[in-house]
Amino acid sequence: MDDDTRWLNPDERGAWLSFVAMVSLLEAALDRQLQRDAGMPHAYYRILAMLSEVPGRTLRMSDLASITHSSQSRLSHAVARLERNGWVRRRPCPDDGRSTLAELTSAGYAALAAAAPGHVHCVRENLFDRLTPEQVGQLRDICQAALSRLAAEPGVIPIPGACKAVTDTAMG
Repeated sequence: MDDDTRWLNPDERGAWLSFVAMVSLLEAALDRQLQRDAGMPHAYYRILAMLSEVPGRTLRMSDLASITHSSQSRLSHAVARLERNGWVRRRPCPDDGRSTLAELTSAGYAALAAAAPGHVHCVRENLFDRLTPEQVGQLRDICQAALSRLAAEPGVIPIPGACKAVTDTAMG
């Protein structure tokens, strides 16, 4: 073993295990809810949501893959399914013939809008309804601190709006 390793102390280990368990169980709850109520997995909802957040509701496929933390092949498969539903359209990038753009269609936006209330209810029920306003602020601050390091990695494109200043996040 490396003597220079900074092992987690008991408090850090407990926080880490709680965090990993919470994220895993929350993701599963969101996926179940979206499958049941909207007929789509959480991964597809995230793709639609990310496209809805950018100007023109359009992103390069490579950027969309980075934002959603998907491989190019996994994203391509998901976008193909979303295209079959009429929710996303792919087209060549006019500035770069090697790139493909993914565009959220009106039908895709409508599907996202229809799924959003149930999704938000699930997030509230499983996370925010259990927290005090002070804890929500602490959670935001903790996430911002970790994101400031993670988002600085080369090639990482964070979710639009996720790395705003804490004061901006508190306002919106």
